[in-house]
Amino acid sequence: MIYIQISIDKGNKVPLYLQVKKQIMDLIKDGSLRVGFKMPTEREMSEKLQISRNTVSMAYRELEGEGVLKSYQGKGTFVAEEVKLWKDEDIKEKINKFVDLAFEEAIESGIDADEFIEIVVDRIDEKRKLIDHISGLYVECNIEQSRIFAKQLKERTSIDFKPVTVNDLKAMTNEIEELVEKCQIIITTFNHVNEVRRLTRNYNKKVLGVAITPNLETIVRIARFPIGTKFAFVCISEEFKFKVRDALEKAGLSNIDIEYTNSVEKDELFKIINKSDVIVASPGRYKDVYEFERENKEVIDFLYNLDDGSVKALKSKLLEIKYSK
Repeated sequence: MIYIQISIDKGNKVPLYLQVKKQIMDLIKDGSLRVGFKMPTEREMSEKLQISRNTVSMAYRELEGEGVLKSYQGKGTFVAEEVKLWKDEDIKEKINKFVDLAFEEAIESGIDADEFIEIVVDRIDEKRKLIDHISGLYVECNIEQSRIFAKQLKERTSIDFKPVTVNDLKAMTNEIEELVEKCQIIITTFNHVNEVRRLTRNYNKKVLGVAITPNLETIVRIARFPIGTKFAFVCISEEFKFKVRDALEKAGLSNIDIEYTNSVEKDELFKIINKSDVIVASPGRYKDVYEFERENKEVIDFLYNLDDGSVKALKSKLLEIKYSK
């Protein structure tokens, strides 16, 4: 169970279930609770907060109704949303205030509404063109992840990112050095930022971090299988094995029967796959798994995604870098 920091003020006029609901929402907003995390049971939460189970149940039901939480029979309740709607409303309100101020300034300066809209459209086009001419590197600990995230970034930003690994930067061959010298920006996941900055400090490149989250569909599919299901997880790198194990533990699935392997030995893979009920494969091993006779066993592709909010923040920083040059 994940420890959740919630405090209840019984002297407050706000109903207790709303206090619980709001604080869960706040924890999801600030990243303390991520998509796929398993929530405490209603009984565990009520005992911890010293409130009735019905109060917790009411808060959970409303959050489920809004798509924030999702329950699975015999598995528990999971965070299913990142409170994007609440975040978006806050951001829209802030942007509206800036637009209002700009429009008032335009009117006072003798610029009418049509001219104001034209100025805004021209400015947006200019910003888009700046992003289109940026090139960069995406750095991860393994190439399969780097390729996936580089592709996701290109789809969301239209920027061409070349996938490389941390070990590539350590080796720094002529080919990698040329890529580093030519790029304008280096992106990596937050846990690699300091190392990547150290490895590229002689090239005077801006290194920015992004957050990643396990794909919710993958977590949900695994969680739906009954207790006692035997899983085999097949990937390329040790790093990916640890990331997936950590993701499953954080999702409350640490007790599932799963054997991890990054072996390329066919005999060993055959034995592991043969004794499993379900195979989970990283993107780089999906085709390898399908080469085996699996007796119609289900194969799950385990994916991570770039965090949407993190990518939005990154796009703003990319414009700042472009203008500073």
